[in-house]
Amino acid sequence: MKYISSHSNPFYKELLKLASSARQRQKTQQTLLEGAHLLQAYHASDNQQPQHLLVTEAAMQNREVVELLHKFPDVPLSQLDDSLFSKLSELKTPSCILALIEVPRIPIALLQSSFCLLLEDIQDPGNLGSILRSAAAAGCDAVFLSKGCADAWSPKVLRAGMGGHFVLDIYESIDLLAMATSFQGKVFATVVGAKSNLYDCDLRGNIAFAVGNEGAGLSESLLAVISRHITIPMPGRSESLNVAAATAICLFEAVRQRG
Repeated sequence: MKYISSHSNPFYKELLKLASSARQRQKTQQTLLEGAHLLQAYHASDNQQPQHLLVTEAAMQNREVVELLHKFPDVPLSQLDDSLFSKLSELKTPSCILALIEVPRIPIALLQSSFCLLLEDIQDPGNLGSILRSAAAAGCDAVFLSKGCADAWSPKVLRAGMGGHFVLDIYESIDLLAMATSFQGKVFATVVGAKSNLYDCDLRGNIAFAVGNEGAGLSESLLAVISRHITIPMPGRSESLNVAAATAICLFEAVRQRG
């Protein structure tokens, strides 16, 4: 095991860039997973192996972490000083393990998708992560993100996704107009106040839900190429739902109908 105690360590400086920069993550196609739960979820998906493991001194007294480390005997392991580790973490109370992983590269296969999401300009990392978590739980096979979405592989989104990333095909910087027009099935645009009620729609067969930005909703250009506009009935006094909550409702109504 290697020990890193200096902020000027070249490897540590690269880790700092990954933790804070979407551009760096895109350039290297790498990201950081924090915590035993995310690392276990990553490993459970096709027995994937991280590129490097990073721990604190306290990790070696944590039974769960020690058992997890035994699953990766050939993966390089480094121990960081607590002060260095905390700068890589966005948690108020950092965990004691981080994993450097390669971001999956998946060829686009829209024609094979039977249950997917088209996400346009979802900018809040917590919302995006929650949507990915719901999509994974509902059994979606793919999620397509526009260029204006938050970085799907940022530490914040990964945390909120709770492992959902590793059971989904996630595509970033996608032309959603092209996707919506070429999808072999029904595309539903979620729109506040639309005439069609979610619960009156037939959500069986190949379907995609298009979900828009937290404030602005879906763009006029995307709405123009999607003929099915749906809304979630809200008998209460609230004007709208949080985008992650609305997406979850749509997904699980589809799950109910599809049996």
